[in-house]
Amino acid sequence: MENKRNRGALPMFSLTLPIAMEQIMRILVSSVDTLMLSSYSNSAVAAVGLVSQYVFFLNLVFSVIGTGCSIVLAQYNGAQKEKSSLNHIAQASFVMMLIASIFITVLVIFGTSPLLSCYTLEDDVRTFAWQYFVVYGGIFCFFNGFSLLQGAILRSYGHTSEAMIVSIVANIINVVGNALSLYGWFGLPVFGVYGVAAASGVASLVSCILFAYFIKRRKDVYFSFKGIFKVPGNSFRMILKVGVPTAGESLSYNVANIVVMAMISTLGTYAMSAQVYCQTIVRYVFAVAVSIGNATQIKAGYLVGAKQSDVAYKKIMLYQLVALAVSMGMIVIVNIFSKPIVNWFVEIEEVSSLVRTLLIYSAYIEFGRTFNLVYVGALKGAGDIRFPVLYAIFSNWVILVLGSYLLGIVCHLGLIGFWLAIGTDETTRGIVMLLRWRSKRWQKHALV
Repeated sequence: MENKRNRGALPMFSLTLPIAMEQIMRILVSSVDTLMLSSYSNSAVAAVGLVSQYVFFLNLVFSVIGTGCSIVLAQYNGAQKEKSSLNHIAQASFVMMLIASIFITVLVIFGTSPLLSCYTLEDDVRTFAWQYFVVYGGIFCFFNGFSLLQGAILRSYGHTSEAMIVSIVANIINVVGNALSLYGWFGLPVFGVYGVAAASGVASLVSCILFAYFIKRRKDVYFSFKGIFKVPGNSFRMILKVGVPTAGESLSYNVANIVVMAMISTLGTYAMSAQVYCQTIVRYVFAVAVSIGNATQIKAGYLVGAKQSDVAYKKIMLYQLVALAVSMGMIVIVNIFSKPIVNWFVEIEEVSSLVRTLLIYSAYIEFGRTFNLVYVGALKGAGDIRFPVLYAIFSNWVILVLGSYLLGIVCHLGLIGFWLAIGTDETTRGIVMLLRWRSKRWQKHALV
């Protein structure tokens, strides 16, 4: 054996903190991006918002490979697999990402115009949408995919701090690039949406370079191009076995939320605005729970791969309690200071009042979400993929979508009804995942 490091002993805090900082940084930059673009043109905001949903679907393809690679590598590291096995997983991921990025680049460059012709858009919105999608989603597609993959490889070896550093640098480049493109600093021309898309693309390019540097510097990370087209077929199958169902769950959740938002739109502009503002605020609340869930997935992979299932069983339940305490503490603080927080986002009193009411109900959502995020991460890390994915798809449509319709529309509870349905979806899923973890049925699904 050439991979003797006991990664299961890595402190959970050292795994989680960099991921949490990375999550919060992304949320901050996303908010800044929207504000900067809105100062340039409302049509540009609408255009980028339109094609962003398609950027998500492209990233979903990349996440199939990245997630599959991360989970398999975590278990292989826990099992202290030999260097060649670890290298084959990284190589197989690289080959699949190369094929996927080439296909997507061609599809976006030649397919964006026909896609946008399906929408009734003003000319400037159509132009901005084409510019952003072709440049960022097409030309820089390769770098988007490989920065995601390289980050997944580093995290699977427990090197989450490097991924955090890359994220911070990339986000700073993105913001500075946006400013240079939109504000004409230093006498530069205003590049508009072209410049914003290019700034995001350059940030991905820099991410790839930095990730490659960190991977090469880390002697315990095995990724070599030698023999890359002679990878055993089993490596490809292992990655897809894990990655495809996980992507299916993400697709189901996001499409379900699009349907829910369409129903909320029937309640009027104030309701839609309140929904968006409240979601923006609570993203900061559950960023920590998301980070603990991601770290739990890595940790569970290490422990299950090392045949330490009993240790994993106890530790994951402890991690969930920590996530619950942090999330509930944060939502209580947000509610105590809800008035100044909400007024920072919105000045219309009717919308502000509705947002503050929704923040109270958010406690129910965040309670369930912590169970869901941590135990789903643990189950996937342990190799138990099918059950959480299939139950999530069922819950998304039967509880979230149908429940939203019944409570929000049929029972005339309005936006509160929708949030009760969202909370019930998160909480029931969380309880089911807890029961699945306690049943220990996940132990028979280990990948090694």
